[in-house]
Amino acid sequence: QVQLVESGGGLVQAGGSLRVSCAASIRTFSTYTMGWFRQAPGKEREFVAAIKGSGGSIYYGDSVKGRFTISRDNARNTVYLQMNSLKPEDTAVYYCAAGPAGAINSAKQYDWWGRGTQVTVSS
Repeated sequence: QVQLVESGGGLVQAGGSLRVSCAASIRTFSTYTMGWFRQAPGKEREFVAAIKGSGGSIYYGDSVKGRFTISRDNARNTVYLQMNSLKPEDTAVYYCAAGPAGAINSAKQYDWWGRGTQVTVSS
């Protein structure tokens, strides 16, 4: 059974940084695309970033380009999201997701999801 567990969320001031992590219990972790999505109250789930199994292909949502960095450590079955220059509008629950090699920026492409971690950016 696949489990994804996010950690590292919290409260940070605007302009600050935060790193969230996702530990995955997947035997063949390196074959999965890993994605980060977020959902703010009253809004739809939004694509944040995705990284292919080898780490060679990376994608970002327009609202986070240049500020967020996704990375993965296949030896540790973990994916990270480094968030810099945070803005109040980045406040949301951040979800980790695992999908097949073809998954990129649509939530429907991902098969497994974590429970999320809250990130709150104060102004």
